[in-house]
Amino acid sequence: MPKLEGFEFWRNTLKGARFVVAPMVDQSELAWRLLSRRHGAQLCYTPMLHAQVFVRDANYRKENLYCDVCPEDRPLIVQFCANDPEVFVQAALLAQDYCDAIDLNLGCPQMIAKRGHYGAFLQEEWKLLQKMIVLANEKLSVPITCKIRVFPEIGKTVKYAQLLEEAGCQLLTVHGRTKEQKGPLAGVASWEHIQAVRKAVNIPVFANGNIQYLSDVEECIQKTGVQGVMSAEGNLHNPALFEGRNPVVWEMAEEYLEIVQQYPCPLSYVRAHLFKLWHHTLQVHQHLRDELAKVKTLEGLVAVNRELKLHCQEEIANLKEDEKPKGGLPFFHWICQPYVRPGPKEVCKENGTSGMEGSTRGKRALEDEDDGNSDGLSKNKQKKKLRNPNKSFDPSLKPKYAKCDQCGNPKGNKCVFNLCRGCCKKRAFRETADCPGHGLLFKTKYEKSLSWKNGQSSLKNIEVTAQKGEVEETILLKEAIDGVA
Repeated sequence: MPKLEGFEFWRNTLKGARFVVAPMVDQSELAWRLLSRRHGAQLCYTPMLHAQVFVRDANYRKENLYCDVCPEDRPLIVQFCANDPEVFVQAALLAQDYCDAIDLNLGCPQMIAKRGHYGAFLQEEWKLLQKMIVLANEKLSVPITCKIRVFPEIGKTVKYAQLLEEAGCQLLTVHGRTKEQKGPLAGVASWEHIQAVRKAVNIPVFANGNIQYLSDVEECIQKTGVQGVMSAEGNLHNPALFEGRNPVVWEMAEEYLEIVQQYPCPLSYVRAHLFKLWHHTLQVHQHLRDELAKVKTLEGLVAVNRELKLHCQEEIANLKEDEKPKGGLPFFHWICQPYVRPGPKEVCKENGTSGMEGSTRGKRALEDEDDGNSDGLSKNKQKKKLRNPNKSFDPSLKPKYAKCDQCGNPKGNKCVFNLCRGCCKKRAFRETADCPGHGLLFKTKYEKSLSWKNGQSSLKNIEVTAQKGEVEETILLKEAIDGVA
């Protein structure tokens, strides 16, 4: 069959999908995709896979794609991160028979993507991206798609999208945030950027960002004109988002755990999903957080879910008639609902800035804010405090150490040179000296080695003398024998 392109590919292969589950590392695994499809999702992506590892490691391929053939899990797009055209195409060729399209990740903003030189950190390398997509479009039997983040400038974002389209991209997902907008600096995604891209290209566009309810999906499609909407965080906190429902958290957890029993995945994935689903409830029943963190089996997770259900049902039974949700939540904590990540304090104060402008502060400023809270201790320090209640973290109470004369590190109290161990070792070796304070005995060992060598030479002299005596005795004996004969 000829390879479908653009809108024909979206309409026929993807069946006009409008509700899309995003590629999420360790989170959009088969079991979660099946749960999401049961509750309204029409298209799912695999977690981001590393192209180079996928090519060289058969176990990685088996665990992430080849493990189970599931007819329910279609249409499906496999996403790769890569920065080498040949490696990307090799990985895609190995995956193309198990999916409906291959996606190139150009949107990951995390530090690991920066170190690995992939994701959003390729968005300035247009020639490389063009080469990767052209080659993939030529070699693959399935379409190539891309997921990108925007530039601060709408014009540059539009040119970027057009370049990818010209290279052979058949569907484009646009996350309306820049690569700097992540974590507490995420801010609001720009639908204006997405709308501009949609108007400028002639391929289907999916929007990503600001999706918390089904009403947001409809509003986004209406305002931007995109063909579909992708959800990540919203889907993790409410898998029934695309149904327009807000079910109770234990109901979703029960259904997910049943699917995991049929299609197993690492326990860490399951635990992470439950932490997301139960986020608001765990703020109330904090002892369940510890139980969830400690449990080692799937049966144990089922038991924790059962306990959570009992606690919540007891709360519901004791609920007063006019009682409202606490903590500013739109629903009671036992109902699936979005989690809005709190932003930096400075951004909250600046009502005039949001989205792009309000999210440009650096990490260092955030750390400075945190340091300003003298009462706050890190989790690690809190644990140390629990083990030793008398322990103090006041910098003024720390013992003062005398510094090494050379490098400034604390010097050894008994060092004969008034140096730290590293500097002392170098000097003692250079001068063939001892430092009992640091246990360095270069002089002593050298003297011992000399005495041993002298001893060895005297032994040799004795042996030589003994050998000469034996030879002389042998000669005299032989002469005596010859005389008798």
